[in-house]
Amino acid sequence: MSEIKAGFAFCGSFCTLQQAVQQMESLVKRGVEIYPIMSAAAAETDTRFGTAQEWIERIESAAGRPVIRTITQAEPIGPQRLLDILIIAPCTGNTLAKLANGIADTPVTLAAKAHLRNERPVLLAVSTNDALAAAGQNIGALLNRKQFYFVPMRQDAPQAKPRSVVADFSRLFDAMQAALRGEQLQPLLL
Repeated sequence: MSEIKAGFAFCGSFCTLQQAVQQMESLVKRGVEIYPIMSAAAAETDTRFGTAQEWIERIESAAGRPVIRTITQAEPIGPQRLLDILIIAPCTGNTLAKLANGIADTPVTLAAKAHLRNERPVLLAVSTNDALAAAGQNIGALLNRKQFYFVPMRQDAPQAKPRSVVADFSRLFDAMQAALRGEQLQPLLL
């Protein structure tokens, strides 16, 4: 599988960063060449889940290259046809809204815009407390757009957070393979 070049973009859903980084590390072990990208929130915010610097060091160590952290660094992804697939994991409600509305004002959203110009897949691993509320319309919009695919997802705490949805990160590899074939891995809702 060493021929696959994947962008792996991290957004600020801090409670799911561990799962996302583990999946990126798993892809590296499977021979996928990783180009890491981080939103400003993910790259600059220290939380109870770890410091930004700790996450950056772990991601760069696994990927073997520096994290793309600016819009300027993300822009060449399109013209250079750098990636076969772009994975956004975790993909926050904020990023979903920007993608659904064509806004490219972060390293992650500009990476998506640059990558999509090459008609190649973008795989989203949703992690947001409002997926079944305000973010729902953005998920629906992206489901209807060419080249957008989703990692299967489920409510993560239906009693405490009835509108919250998180991707099943363990299905990321299978969802990536399906997206590379132009297919949405099913079932989408678990």
